Amino acid sequence: MVVTARSRPSLPRATARPARATAVRHLGPNWYACVMGTAVVAGSGAALPVRVPGLRTALTAVWALSLVLLVALLAARALHWAHHRDRARAHLLDPATAPFYGCLSMALLAVGGALTVGRDWTGTGPAVALDAVLFTAGTAVGLVAAVAVPYLMAVRHRVTPEQATPAWLLPLVAPMVSAALGPHLVPHLPPGQPRLTLLLACFALFGLSLIATLLMLPLVFARLVAGGPPPLALTPTLFLVLGPLGQSTTAVGAFADAAPGVVPAPYDEGFGLLAVLYGVPVMGFALLWLCLAGALVVRARRRGMRFSMTWWSFTFPVGTCVTGAEALARRTGLLAYDGLTLVLYAVLLAAWATAAVHTVRGLVSGALLAGPAPARPAPRPATARTR
Repeated sequence: MVVTARSRPSLPRATARPARATAVRHLGPNWYACVMGTAVVAGSGAALPVRVPGLRTALTAVWALSLVLLVALLAARALHWAHHRDRARAHLLDPATAPFYGCLSMALLAVGGALTVGRDWTGTGPAVALDAVLFTAGTAVGLVAAVAVPYLMAVRHRVTPEQATPAWLLPLVAPMVSAALGPHLVPHLPPGQPRLTLLLACFALFGLSLIATLLMLPLVFARLVAGGPPPLALTPTLFLVLGPLGQSTTAVGAFADAAPGVVPAPYDEGFGLLAVLYGVPVMGFALLWLCLAGALVVRARRRGMRFSMTWWSFTFPVGTCVTGAEALARRTGLLAYDGLTLVLYAVLLAAWATAAVHTVRGLVSGALLAGPAPARPAPRPATARTR
């Protein structure tokens, strides 16, 4: 048989992207919410006011799962940036997607913070070292996101108050997560200036995030009240408001625990007062918002809301309320806060299990990583020839 140029079989181009690189083309930064939601199940469960046989082992396994998810997503996002820079740039310039870059910071911090249970398998020394690395990286990324995303919103996105969504809080909450988890590293530093520096730096991160949140939250609340409920698919993001509320309550409790012997008197006692005087009213507002957001989610579900990655909004924010309630229980000794902790943790477990099952199902079917459906062409106008 004679092979001609026309019949010669075509060879694959050397520059063709590998299949796995193509599979992550539509993988956005919002996927880090899976890591955050999984890690907070382990971290918040470590301080529950009950002791259940086998619970500690289960929590350590969940932490290990969050670490595996973090490594896998970091690799997948690296492929995304290497092979699909057009999509990565589009994500940054999209006002609906750019705020989710704050999730990378919180994913790093959440996995590091959950090492309170992970150290059972790694040992204290490696756990502290890994926590320090993740805390440093997460804090640096969070500070960059807290500046870069609002800058893009002001310069490139050109958003209006009518477009306000709870997702706008994400890059602003990341420093608050650092503030809440940093005090855990204070006892592992040399006494004196190193401990005091880290603790006050975390307090500064607390103020940074709190003031920025107080400026942004009224826009979100006004948009909800004046503009009506968000679209069905975005309704779960209302739970994101719980993040700064629960995490700030957790942070002031962590300051109060770390301050004795580190902060000079009488300021160390001031942190203890702040933990209660700030935490109690903020947790009250968090419960109010939880009821409001829950009612709107039930409404959206009845109107046909289907699963999407926004369902992970039910996990990490609720987890921060769990740790906030745990901090208030330690400070006040009230059994009511112990009961609240258990109820919120049960909600967290149910939300995590639901989101995880649907995510695995969507990955197996390929629906979650598929690109947006192409728009249908407009019908051609009828003419004498086509009638």
